[in-house]
Amino acid sequence: MHIRKIFTAVEEIFSEAGRDASPPLRKVAVIAVVKNPYAGEYQEDLGALTEASADIGKRITSAATAAMAPYEAMSYGKAAVVGSDGEQQHGSAMVTTIYGNIMREAAGGGKAWISSVSKRAGPGVTIDIPLAHKDALYVRSHYDAMTVTLHDAPLADEIAVICCYANRGQLNHRVGGLAPADIKGEDGLV
Repeated sequence: MHIRKIFTAVEEIFSEAGRDASPPLRKVAVIAVVKNPYAGEYQEDLGALTEASADIGKRITSAATAAMAPYEAMSYGKAAVVGSDGEQQHGSAMVTTIYGNIMREAAGGGKAWISSVSKRAGPGVTIDIPLAHKDALYVRSHYDAMTVTLHDAPLADEIAVICCYANRGQLNHRVGGLAPADIKGEDGLV
């Protein structure tokens, strides 16, 4: 697929409610803006989009893990934004399990399913990428999101494919749930 551009957003939070964080919370999103071959037409089989997501995924997860340094990814999320001439399904086809497995591999593994969101919108859209712990969904401290704005994307015939990682859970977490130290890592839930 033709890639128009790739860009990276990095957010690092050093304190919350007057309390310093050690380590700080780093969130990284990498966005690939690609040409949508099915813009303006109905295509029954979206397998070509899913296939293409593997190469795009390798490229942007590599950039994301590099931007996470010196930290490792402990939570992840994915998203797609489809331009107005496409369908939401076009974005969904690009962030399926094939893409998700690339994200897991880049994060050093992961047992939990990857939180995801997709929508159709135009340039200037803001999207919240959901995050959850990579090994166990029941770890409430890692329920989070990263908000990014796609200033000039997607154009009507484009898809923005997004991967997102964070190095830790919310700062000052204190609402219970499974602690990261207690993860069994067997089923992706606990």
